[in-house]
Amino acid sequence: QVQLVESGGGLVQAGGSLSLSCGASGGTFSNFALGWLRQAPGKEREFVAAITRSGAYANYANSVKSRFTISRDNAKNTLYLQMNSLKPEDTAVYYCAARSTPGYSLYGSTNDYNNWGQGTQVTVSS
Repeated sequence: QVQLVESGGGLVQAGGSLSLSCGASGGTFSNFALGWLRQAPGKEREFVAAITRSGAYANYANSVKSRFTISRDNAKNTLYLQMNSLKPEDTAVYYCAARSTPGYSLYGSTNDYNNWGQGTQVTVSS
């Protein structure tokens, strides 16, 4: 198990940028594949981006590809999400999530993760 705490959410205008962070404690951070997921009002939680244990590989939902960048710093036990060219449809609560794995897989489904943060609100105004 690992405890996750997101930060960095807020209100931004369309076209702007925002950077999210997720600090981890209670586990060996580098043993976990990580991801960002989000949930908009009235919608199901959806995958945004994922990154392998080492940070060497990442994948993205089509809706955010080329605008968002996921990264991690295993020395600082921190996951990041850089969000550029934000759109009103990016408005959601953003969650970081973790899954302990012996391998180097990427996980693109909400059901893949068993450790979750409390979420941080991102609101993009038009």
